[in-house]
Amino acid sequence: MAAKQLHEIKYSVLDLASITEGSTASDAFKNSLTLVQHVEKLGYHRYWVAEHHSMPGIASSATSVVIGYLAAGTSKIRIGSGGIMLPNHASLVIAEQFGTLEAMYPGRIDLGLGRAPGSDQRTAMALRGDIRNQGQDFPHQLEELRSYFDPASKHNAVRAIPGEGQKVPIWLLGSSGFSARLAANLGLPFAFASHFSPENTLPALAIYRDHFKPSDVLSEPYAMVGMNVFAAETTEEAKKLATSHQQQFLSLIRNTPGQLPPPVDTMEGRWNPYEEAAVEKNLKSSIIGNPKEVKEQLQKFLDDTQADEMMINSSIYDQAARLRSYEIVTEATRK
Repeated sequence: MAAKQLHEIKYSVLDLASITEGSTASDAFKNSLTLVQHVEKLGYHRYWVAEHHSMPGIASSATSVVIGYLAAGTSKIRIGSGGIMLPNHASLVIAEQFGTLEAMYPGRIDLGLGRAPGSDQRTAMALRGDIRNQGQDFPHQLEELRSYFDPASKHNAVRAIPGEGQKVPIWLLGSSGFSARLAANLGLPFAFASHFSPENTLPALAIYRDHFKPSDVLSEPYAMVGMNVFAAETTEEAKKLATSHQQQFLSLIRNTPGQLPPPVDTMEGRWNPYEEAAVEKNLKSSIIGNPKEVKEQLQKFLDDTQADEMMINSSIYDQAARLRSYEIVTEATRK
């Protein structure tokens, strides 16, 4: 496989609609709209929002609603889910929601699917009722969902209107090998959560590529990798920006999730050695640095993964710095 160069692949955005300390969900949505309009002008390919529940710092729990809001404020960038946690929902409901979005914004909607709860066990129970088979029925539920888009399906005594007959691209998302193998067997595009599961990235991509079966969707594998990027004019500034995300992840480890905090000069004294190691392990594929360093690290990550697309998450407290970080990535990846 020939080595890929940065200018040869697509770049996209993952947004958690972060609620920063001292702000509201309304502020988070306004910031997301500003960001999607900004990256659309920069030439980013798609913009996905993620489903999380009972998280004080994440506003995108009603993911389909947020997608509609962002699509209405843009004109060409693809908008989608990264992802919808399918076991939280009836397949028919998701087919109807994304059928509606596709009817409103034709050719611009993506449906990325995951099987995790996107929450803790108590919240999962509130969403799902029975969580004994949590995620185990995912392949069957996926088949059911796909059938609602297929007018010829034998399952369609119940019909998804809108939805039926629409070509909404379905992606499988994963942080392990399960969805990689399922995406390969079905010939679907695959997105891997390298931004919080870096150690599983290469094994999962190998499973996907080694077991891929061509389908009427794809003739060959198409893999996207998620990653955290904190880019600034100087290394020191970039490292400081990244501390907001580190602090928020530390709160998750402590089971005290909170809003995205402002950056700090140093994380020393804020975590114990175990916590520091845990944060570093989960976020070690993060790219942090000045424009030159970001370009070098992006190319190294591309060399390692041979990804077809990179989806960038930048959980940065200051909105202006967040916008600038995405600009630096664009500058770094141009020919």
